[in-house]
Amino acid sequence: MAEARVNLAAVPISRMSLPWWRHRFEITLREAKAHPDARLIWLGDSITEYWQRTGPKPFENIKPVWDRYYAPYGALDFGFIGDTTASVIWRLDHGQLDHLHPRLVIILIGANNLGRPHWDWQKTVPGIEAVVANVHRRVTKAKILLLGVLPSIRSAWISEQTRIINAKLAPIYAHSSYVTFRNVGHVLERDGKPDPALYMDPHFTHPEPALHPDREGMQRIAETLAPTVARLMK
Repeated sequence: MAEARVNLAAVPISRMSLPWWRHRFEITLREAKAHPDARLIWLGDSITEYWQRTGPKPFENIKPVWDRYYAPYGALDFGFIGDTTASVIWRLDHGQLDHLHPRLVIILIGANNLGRPHWDWQKTVPGIEAVVANVHRRVTKAKILLLGVLPSIRSAWISEQTRIINAKLAPIYAHSSYVTFRNVGHVLERDGKPDPALYMDPHFTHPEPALHPDREGMQRIAETLAPTVARLMK
């Protein structure tokens, strides 16, 4: 009964049993220690990690967008494929932001809560709030730019939960002195629905449901966020 009352989306859950995940976590700890002057941190899941993606096909060559919009800030990319809010909380609790004094932390998390864990908005919204509170506790002078969960084409249930999550988050941070909430999902839509042409997953040799924005999609996100990022970095 006690375990049933615990919201797993809002507590730390390790993925250190996965060798690749443990390796990436160790790399990010070294990056944080080596670059204490980083002024901007991106924190999230695979969509965030894909800022570093390169490839022979134009749609997956996203790194140049990062280099244009975020590298000038000495930015660090702490995106981990498959991470949920619980995974991010664990990372924060185990030194992810140690040695760092950023001016801005951009958080994009929540999409994976709706996948395999199947955590609905009632679990995910507190999970995202827990991530935000944890970041603020560790880098108190930094501003936080919280992004809404991006639209995807996975299931009707996930689309509905995404809409509710973003609708719930907006008023929570409407008057915050340190958190700015932006829902930029509309830049990935056409006629009110996610545009598959702006996602890389349908282009794979073995196509998958649209979840990860391609280069054009990420370019649109960066362009839309640019004025907000510039303002918060001052």
